[in-house]
Amino acid sequence: MAAAGPTTHGRDRDVVVIGAGPAGLTAAYHLAKADVPATVLEADDVVGGLSRTVEREGWRFDLGGHRFFTKSAEVEALWRELLPDGELMVRTRRSRIFYRGRFFDYPLRPLNALANLGPVETVRCLLSYAHARLRPPADTSTFEGWVVARFGRRLYEHFFRTYTEKVWGVPPTEIASDWAAQRIKSLSLGRAAVEALRPWQGRRQVTSLIERFLYPQLGPGMMWERCRERVEAAGSKVVTGQAVTRIRHRNGRAVAVEAADAGTVTSYPCTDVVSSMPLPELVAAMDPPPPAHVMAAAAGLGFRDFLTVSLVVPASDGFEDNWVYVHSPEVKLGRIQNFGAWSPYLVQDGRTCLGLEYFVSEGDELWELDDEDLVDFGIRELATLGLVPPDRVEAGYVVRVPKAYPVYDEHYREHVATLRGWLERHVVNVQPVGRNGMHRYNNQDHSMLTALRAADNILGVGHHDLWSINIDDDYHEEGEPDTGRSAPVVSTTSVRAARTSSPRGASAGSGRRPAAG
Repeated sequence: MAAAGPTTHGRDRDVVVIGAGPAGLTAAYHLAKADVPATVLEADDVVGGLSRTVEREGWRFDLGGHRFFTKSAEVEALWRELLPDGELMVRTRRSRIFYRGRFFDYPLRPLNALANLGPVETVRCLLSYAHARLRPPADTSTFEGWVVARFGRRLYEHFFRTYTEKVWGVPPTEIASDWAAQRIKSLSLGRAAVEALRPWQGRRQVTSLIERFLYPQLGPGMMWERCRERVEAAGSKVVTGQAVTRIRHRNGRAVAVEAADAGTVTSYPCTDVVSSMPLPELVAAMDPPPPAHVMAAAAGLGFRDFLTVSLVVPASDGFEDNWVYVHSPEVKLGRIQNFGAWSPYLVQDGRTCLGLEYFVSEGDELWELDDEDLVDFGIRELATLGLVPPDRVEAGYVVRVPKAYPVYDEHYREHVATLRGWLERHVVNVQPVGRNGMHRYNNQDHSMLTALRAADNILGVGHHDLWSINIDDDYHEEGEPDTGRSAPVVSTTSVRAARTSSPRGASAGSGRRPAAG
C-alpha cells in the first residue's frame, strides 16, 4: 500500500503519472476533478495504450477488441461522463470459434456442437470428461493440468490447447494455472462444451459471456482522447514522446522522474508517482538501483507481444461476428476481428476491415517481417482457411504492439511479490496500476479501478491496497445476466474507507494496397 505522504494538497503536490493508457489517464482525471494537477508522461505519440484507436487512410482499428462493460458503477459513470449517449453505443456481442473448417457457436450450443463434432466424437469427449473427473491429473498447477482435470483431455485438445499455444507461444504445460483459473472460470468455454454435449440433463443458462456492451463510435481510443482533453483543460499536462528512463529516489521516496525524447532528457520533480509502465521496467529504472536479487526478479518477468494485419474486403466477405477465434492448427492466426461489426464508424461504405491477430514475441520471425510480407502472409492464411479468396482483399495495414500481455509462467508470482515488496519498502510514494504496471491480466475496468484508488491514496481519501483489487480469482465474466460480470474484489478496509470519506504503446506500420486479381 502506497503511503499518502505529506499532507499537502492541490497545487502543492507534484504528481507524475507514467503512461497515458486507461489507468494513467483515469488517475490524472480523478486527480484533476479534485483540483490536483498531474503531469502524464507517455512514451508513444498518442494516448490510449493498447486501448488506442489506430487510423490509416480512413480505416480505424481496435487493437484486440475492447468491450466496455463492468459492474462497477463508478467506472461506468466515468465512461458516460466522458462520452455521452450516441457517442457511446450499445452493441450486441457475437463471436464464434473456427475449427476443423467449421464455425462453432461461442459459447457452444447443443445442436451446433453435436453437428460439428459428430456423435462418435461426442461420446469420446463425454468418456474423456468422465475419466478426468474420476482420475484427474496428478499435477494441476499448469494450464494443461487444470483444464484437463475439469473438462477432460479431448475437450482440452479441441478447444484449449492450440489456441493457448498460439497466444502464449509455449506449451500449456509451461503456463501457470492462474491463467486458466482467472480467465476460463466455471461457466466459460469448457463448461459450455460439457453442457452442450449432455443436453438430456437440461442446458443451464451460460452467463460467462455478456451479450451486450458499450462501445465508443470511433473505437476505444475515442474515450481516452476525450479523457486527455478533459485532463488538459483542468490544468494537467499530457506529454507524449516521453520514455521514462530513470526514477531518482532517496529516504524511501521517489523525488524525480526522468524521461527522454530524441536524446533530450527532462527531469520532473515528484511528490507522488502513479505508474502504468511495465512493472519490471519501473523497477529497473530506479536510481539508485535495487539489489541484484530484485533486478533478477524483474528480468524474470516476461510479456507476449501482438500484431494485427488489417485487411480491407467487401462487406459481403466479412461475417456477423465481432470476432472469431481460430483454433485451426494449420495457421498461425489466432483471432479475427471484424471491425465493421464493432462499429460502422470504423469502416467505409460497402467495405469492412478484418483484423488478423497474431500473438508473437518481439524479434521472432513474424515480428521481423516487413509490412508488405505480413499483409501477404495474412492473405494466404485467410485463403488456407477458406474464408476469403486472395483477390477480394483490397488493402492491408500492419500494427505492432509490444508488451501487450503479461506472461504467467511458473515463477511470475514470486517475482511480482519480490518487486512489490521492494517498492513498498523503498519508494512508498510510487504506486503501480493497470495491467502492465502490476503484471496482472486486468480488464480495462480493473485497471481503471486501481488508478482511481491510487488517486484516492494521493488525495488522502482512504488507504487502499491496490493489490487487493482483483486479487481474488472470483472476478470474471460470470454473474448477473445484465452485465455478465462479477464486481471487482476490493479489500474490506478499502470499502470502509471509501464509504466514510468525502469527496501504453503501439507502433503502426505503413499501409499497402495489394494488386487485385
